[in-house]
Amino acid sequence: MVYIYRKPIGDKNYYYLRISERKNKKVISKDIAYLGSSIDEVRLNLDKLKKYKEQIRKSYKKINSFLESNHFLEKAQKLKLKKDKYLADRTEEVEACKIHYYETFNKMDSLTRKEIFQNYIVEFAYNTASIEGNTINLDEARNLLNEGIAPKGKTLREIYDLQNTERVFFELIDKKLIEELSHELIIEIHDKLLEKIDERRGYRASDIRVIRSNFDASPGKYVKTDMNLLLKWFNENKDKLHPLVLAVVFHHKFEKVHPFMDGNGRTGRMVMNYILMKNKMPPTIIHKKTREEYLNAMRKADECDLWKIDEKGYSKLIEYGASEFIATYWNIFL
Repeated sequence: MVYIYRKPIGDKNYYYLRISERKNKKVISKDIAYLGSSIDEVRLNLDKLKKYKEQIRKSYKKINSFLESNHFLEKAQKLKLKKDKYLADRTEEVEACKIHYYETFNKMDSLTRKEIFQNYIVEFAYNTASIEGNTINLDEARNLLNEGIAPKGKTLREIYDLQNTERVFFELIDKKLIEELSHELIIEIHDKLLEKIDERRGYRASDIRVIRSNFDASPGKYVKTDMNLLLKWFNENKDKLHPLVLAVVFHHKFEKVHPFMDGNGRTGRMVMNYILMKNKMPPTIIHKKTREEYLNAMRKADECDLWKIDEKGYSKLIEYGASEFIATYWNIFL
């Protein structure tokens, strides 16, 4: 397998074509060609490497993702942005995604954009449901949402879970994302996500215990009060915080209130994406494979005051959220 390796030295990057081969149960990596110190040089020099043409072709998707992400990273670096207080070293990488989303994705024809969003929602629906225990795998999710083929041996609840997620996501986009975040919108998102799954509607009035958590969810009689305070916090910070930081932190605080009897995680992750897209940023995915890292970062943030954003307490969750955002973008939106 061949791939491009970036070696930063000082303020400059140097790029190499690297090959990895398995020998005697060990993976050996070595540089096989120097490609230059800019992405434009890399593209030119790759075309000249006739000797490795077949290997490059086989690794095209990975190489193209690297080239595009680093091309737009170079653009972001030229802007000489001030590091965001919370995103820190991920500021430029997040900005690179945003620039590509503006300059490339949004200029694609509408059908291509819709197809990419469809690919996205399959991945998002599968992952957000799997985190909550849904056993439908990714291929089954793809067949269900793209072809209408229901997987065998799965419950109707699991099937509705994915179908509801797809429908709610596209309804939010079709509404042009003009509605302000409110109790009514959050409840509507929740109720539609849980359609045919759980008939309990609106905020809960009963107490609940969140399994495997180190926090106490808001008591039932204080849920509406705490959601009022959360929306107040959101409105006070929506023009102060970077949209990704705002979305990630809101998601955590929402989960800490846990305003519904069921479906809090799925609703929280959908609302997180609504906040991103309303701020003209692409949506993200919390991946099943990083579930433990996600939960650990959420637990660390649980130590923070519910109505404040503590830099130290939230650093792990924001770093995690940035990593998932960047990985999601370059994997799906190219």
